[in-house]
Amino acid sequence: MNKPAVQPPLRRVLYHHRTQGKAVEGVHIRGITDALRAEGVTVDIISLPGADPYASPKALSPTKQARPWMKWVTSLPEPLFELAELGYNAVAGWRIREYLNAHRDVDLIYERYSLYMFVAVMIARARRIPVILEINDSTTVYRVRPLFFQRLATMIERWVFRNANGLVFVSGAFRDHVTKAHGGKIAPTIVSHNAANIDKFSPTPEQRAAARAKWKLEGSVVCGYLGAFVPWHAIDQFVYRIADRLKANPQLKLLLVGDGATFPVVQEFVQKHGLQDQVVMTGRVSHDEVPGLLAAMDMAVLPSAGDYTSPVKLFEFMACGIPPVAPDFVPIREVLKEDETGWMFKAGDLESAVQMVLRRSQDSDNLRRVGQAARAYIARERQWRNNILQLVDFRERVKGR
Repeated sequence: MNKPAVQPPLRRVLYHHRTQGKAVEGVHIRGITDALRAEGVTVDIISLPGADPYASPKALSPTKQARPWMKWVTSLPEPLFELAELGYNAVAGWRIREYLNAHRDVDLIYERYSLYMFVAVMIARARRIPVILEINDSTTVYRVRPLFFQRLATMIERWVFRNANGLVFVSGAFRDHVTKAHGGKIAPTIVSHNAANIDKFSPTPEQRAAARAKWKLEGSVVCGYLGAFVPWHAIDQFVYRIADRLKANPQLKLLLVGDGATFPVVQEFVQKHGLQDQVVMTGRVSHDEVPGLLAAMDMAVLPSAGDYTSPVKLFEFMACGIPPVAPDFVPIREVLKEDETGWMFKAGDLESAVQMVLRRSQDSDNLRRVGQAARAYIARERQWRNNILQLVDFRERVKGR
């Protein structure tokens, strides 16, 4: 049976963003864009010069993909960096106006919101084109790099959030937080969690066998990690805590894929304690190798996550039929069902994460059961097409606002 097309049909969508278009940002941009295009919608992207989400890197190292000028801008002192962000409205405004002058059939401007950005909303309102913002950031959340012009950024954000036709949040927890912080006076909202397409995450038995042979994983229960080695992901702390219990659980091996700031320290720790046979660290790998590495996993661990974000990797693991062990942040509780599509531990309690991984590694049948249910959930409710069908319906409801 053919799937119904998006109703009512859209002709053209302008997708605007100010990100570098890499890593999870790129995944989300491509997910929405590709799903719309698959329905016959023309989607054009306006972004930072050189920030092409379709320029796939050769290896998993998003921190090394930035253009030299991007690195220079981000190295500016905070006041100058924020003024550069604010000044980008002039550049974006000119480019958006030129685009709209050349394309009179735009039915929607969809923007991945960035701090200090207001010009897309201003132009859209002036031209009576619906504009919907996807909210992944806000002045109201904790920042490692505190804002210098906090009041100005908040004032702009409040105006933008009230004057857009609608706002798409990645979790209900984040929406509720932002709504409260802005006094409840924001545009209509929907919650649209991240997603993953089943056809992109269907590794073959041959890929599984090849990966397990290459990394010497045959006969083991493999708990995987795929992502950056950075302090806030806490994969280093997870390894330190599980290390002295691995030898008592010879059936378990860890497959850690990726690199980052903490990778060399973890690698040295593993070597120093003679854990190389049970802690396999691949380092950077090509994108072509990722499906096989995912296929080699029997379960996956997310030691930490943001308290308002929707981790892309969670959905990708589930799409592969890999049951996740994840912290019980509210956004994760919104999509994960305990002992049905995965397992959760108390956020911040890595000892509980370790105990859960050790316990689940002793029950392969249960791993398969939960993995199959997780994949079925993604296939049914959390593919990118689900997101754009929700978006199209939302546009119809708010376009006259």
